[in-house]
Amino acid sequence: MNPNDSPILEIANAAKTFRSGANPVTALSDVTLTARRGEFVAVMGASGSGKSTLLHLAAGLTRPDSGRIRIAGTDINALGDGAMTLFRRKHIGLVFQAFNLIPSLSGEDNIALPLLLGGIPRDTDHIDNLVRRLGLGEVRCRQPDSMSGGEQQRVAIGRALVTKPPLVLADEPTGSLDTSNGRKLCDLFRELCQESGTTVLMVTHNPAAAFAAERFVILRDGHLVGTLDKTACPTVRDLNHAYMEILEGETQGARP
Repeated sequence: MNPNDSPILEIANAAKTFRSGANPVTALSDVTLTARRGEFVAVMGASGSGKSTLLHLAAGLTRPDSGRIRIAGTDINALGDGAMTLFRRKHIGLVFQAFNLIPSLSGEDNIALPLLLGGIPRDTDHIDNLVRRLGLGEVRCRQPDSMSGGEQQRVAIGRALVTKPPLVLADEPTGSLDTSNGRKLCDLFRELCQESGTTVLMVTHNPAAAFAAERFVILRDGHLVGTLDKTACPTVRDLNHAYMEILEGETQGARP
């Protein structure tokens, strides 16, 4: 098998239920998903569909009630909390809606923080490249409280990419960005997949953002209800139409 065809992420029959008061709420039910090295996959679905829960399971931040999750061949369910933290630091770049920047650090130092925590020498050329590609030249020396929400989001994205992780997990990464910067970010994700074999799993409700990916996985009410790719959806309009058709079909199927 070509190494590029081997999955970096394997989620098999994952299920997760939370409690809301006295009532159980099923966030994910028997979801199976793989992403190979260098693949850009978008997970689409409305609010409450289970997208963020899926991402948290893949990141090892939440453990499934059942099922298995493997990253780069490692069963992360078998790792203790400390080992999981170290594994995540080395293998996973996280981009969540909460920026979680350190207020006292500059933009550049926030980007470089994972290198410091991991005892990795600071790669100035790589940081400069990220700053340039993310359009952060004007804020690299500024602290987060003097940045816009979009600038803080781009700094958080730079922090996720600085260790050159094999897997990037992104939760609505364009939500705080304008259209132009959102498009640039998705282009950067696609370039990382092509140039360095990074795997990107991005969750979004926005077909325009999702369209940068190669493959589109659709969740509804915790269930994986469809998979599409660029051959079936060559334009954003086609993707949006197919996405709505799948959701409408599932809705009709659920009606008595």
